[in-house]
Amino acid sequence: MAGKSFFLNDREQAYSGSRGALLLDVLRDDLGLTGTKDGCREGDCGTCVVLLGESQPDGICYRTVNSCLLPMGDVNGRHVVTIEGLNQPDLSPVQQALLDEGAIQCGFCTPGLVISLTGFLLGGALISEADGIAALGGNICRCTGHVAIRRAIARLCEQFRDLEPTEGKPSSERIAALVAAKVLPPYFLDVPKRLRNLTEAASTQVPGRAGEARSSIPVGGGTDLFVTQADKLRDAELTFLSQRADLQGIRLKGDVCCIGAATPLSAIEASPIIRRMLPDLGRHFSRIASQPIRNRATLAGNIVNASPAGDLSVMLLALNASAVLARRDRQRTVLLRDFFRGYKVLDLAADEIIVEIRFPIPEADTHFNFEKVGRREYLDIAGASSAIRLRVQDARIVEAHVAAGSVAPIPLYLRNTSAFLQGKPISATTAREAAAIAAGEISPMSDVRGSAEYRRALLPRLILAHFLTLFPERVREEELV
Repeated sequence: MAGKSFFLNDREQAYSGSRGALLLDVLRDDLGLTGTKDGCREGDCGTCVVLLGESQPDGICYRTVNSCLLPMGDVNGRHVVTIEGLNQPDLSPVQQALLDEGAIQCGFCTPGLVISLTGFLLGGALISEADGIAALGGNICRCTGHVAIRRAIARLCEQFRDLEPTEGKPSSERIAALVAAKVLPPYFLDVPKRLRNLTEAASTQVPGRAGEARSSIPVGGGTDLFVTQADKLRDAELTFLSQRADLQGIRLKGDVCCIGAATPLSAIEASPIIRRMLPDLGRHFSRIASQPIRNRATLAGNIVNASPAGDLSVMLLALNASAVLARRDRQRTVLLRDFFRGYKVLDLAADEIIVEIRFPIPEADTHFNFEKVGRREYLDIAGASSAIRLRVQDARIVEAHVAAGSVAPIPLYLRNTSAFLQGKPISATTAREAAAIAAGEISPMSDVRGSAEYRRALLPRLILAHFLTLFPERVREEELV
């Protein structure tokens, strides 16, 4: 294959191997950078985390990513920072804080912790202990325990509390401040210019453009594909949708919100547009995987994975979303509730891709909520979940969309429950009747996350929880017993 180039720490690195090879393997086996550790290979432990920098108009945006799930074809033209690329003559403040607070024992997990906390300081947001803890959501420490790590985070937050927030945008000022504080080595100051000047190899054929046919496997974030099919994909012909600018971004068009299919979940979570429309969405997103996974996982990838437990699919069903599908020079739009036809069966032709997700902009009288139950509060697949979107006028529901996850072979739009709620008053009676109807719409199965009986009993409780959360002044818990 043609050679590709990227920056690895402080130097340009040529690569001519398989585009489906994983960065973790190239770092350790080919380049001898063994500070990045080989752990779970599922994106769950954080030992392989690196920083991935992407050139943007305002500078470079750095995100933490799992190198065990990052194919080399998606590294082209970007800046990869490993633990070796952060080392300096003296310990950085991040390394020193972990050492001084007793947060290091065997050291296997330490590189990932250092990378993630450095990414936290690079992130651009106002420095807070809660965000520092969240930044380590995908990191596991096997022997130290987390109390010492939390002390290190608190120490860093105190030390860097005066860093000016940059609202999530790339900031040369933030990078310069971190270089001055010796969090980052000095070479970081030159990377934006060097990365802009890096000549990218010719792009490969991309599916979905006018007049083009698909001749390769489309890959979004790959956070599921490279867990289950890494060996198969290593030498396959792949097209990386994350490198298509036309599949990125969030925009408003009339009364519709349009999200590019390859937009990462973290970009949706941080979007000012989304936050204005759905203020609580960030809280719900925090329960969807870890930060490094959300930095890579894409909106359409989450949908076409077609998991019955897919959190985003359930939310989008409640938002009455549609998928825009493209093949060559033709497009068609399908309501998401009609897109899932059976277990892992989609209304998607072999030569089609999703190019955009659209949903009506919530009006001022709209109420949205998402409920999820798993064995853990965070970083877990739902044993059952539900989302609801209601428009309410004069304490009466004028529009309703309800969905549920992990209770059927597909992410399920609850048609009967949604239809029942239309025109009903907000009351405990309405909530109880809706819960009973929802229980009759599902066909759960038993697995390691719960029995069918458990899920059938749980979903009505989630429907009641929607009303308790959204309308506490009109629906009281004692009325629902």
